[in-house]
Amino acid sequence: MDIEVLTSKKDELEFVLKGERHTFPNLLREALLEESGVEFAAYRLEHPFDSECRFVVRTKGKTPKKALSDALKKVDSNLSEFKKAFKAAK
Repeated sequence: MDIEVLTSKKDELEFVLKGERHTFPNLLREALLEESGVEFAAYRLEHPFDSECRFVVRTKGKTPKKALSDALKKVDSNLSEFKKAFKAAK
């Protein structure tokens, strides 16, 4: 997965995730929206056959990069918990 930052401002970050469609971007969007200080988080595919999506994150009281970092930590933690639960269920 490649990331290309298009815009980086105090309260807004716009970037492209290359090689991704809906699975990871949707997970990331949900985690971002749960973060305090995140006012808006969305992504879109320009075309149904695209394999890259454009993300926009807007914040208030927290930098978008910090919000993104916190959201990724939460996703990583949730996936680790799922992995442990899955191994225990096998």
